[in-house]
Amino acid sequence: MTEPTNADGDTRGPLGPAPAPAPAHRRAVAAVLGDLRAVDGALYAAVAATSTPTLDRALRRLSHAADHSKVSLGIAAALALGGVRARRAALVGVGAVAVASASTNLLGKRLVHRARPDREAARVTVDRYVPMPRSASFPSGHTAAAVAFATAVGVVLPEAAVPLGALASAVGYSRVHTGVHYPGDVAAGAVLGIASAAAALAAAAPARVRQPNTFTAW
Repeated sequence: MTEPTNADGDTRGPLGPAPAPAPAHRRAVAAVLGDLRAVDGALYAAVAATSTPTLDRALRRLSHAADHSKVSLGIAAALALGGVRARRAALVGVGAVAVASASTNLLGKRLVHRARPDREAARVTVDRYVPMPRSASFPSGHTAAAVAFATAVGVVLPEAAVPLGALASAVGYSRVHTGVHYPGDVAAGAVLGIASAAAALAAAAPARVRQPNTFTAW
């Protein structure tokens, strides 16, 4: 008895050979990513469902003030009026913001094309609304810049670490509270911000070594 053939005389069947199953490690990674997205969405929904009328206006204003790193740059300008260490902190902080912004917009958002959250579907109250950016959601640029600035300045000027860290945390949360980012976007932005600060500090270190008498107060 001969095997059935298709119109071309091929014995593989009308649809050809069955596709090979995905490797186990790829299935595992896909499952983990699916779980992370589910948790991310659940956290976003929980924030959206939490009524905080007393915080809505303040967090909306903070989120808006953090556009283009206005808050960080304003603080840097104030630090630049201080002593040697404060000026050094301002310079390194601005450098960290530049690295974070470039990394976010030129790499992160182009590599991971994550759509922005659907605020209406999540029923985020309109009192929290800030303009929804058109860029990709991942990672959070506001958070990356704020954390980069806080980390870099905090290393050079330790007394500023706690208040700037608290401010950066508030900026990150405000992006979820206003509905424009998932928590995972903010977490990734924070990691990117720390890495950007490390890069800025590393770049500033050789200058300090070459000119030991210039920054003896640091």
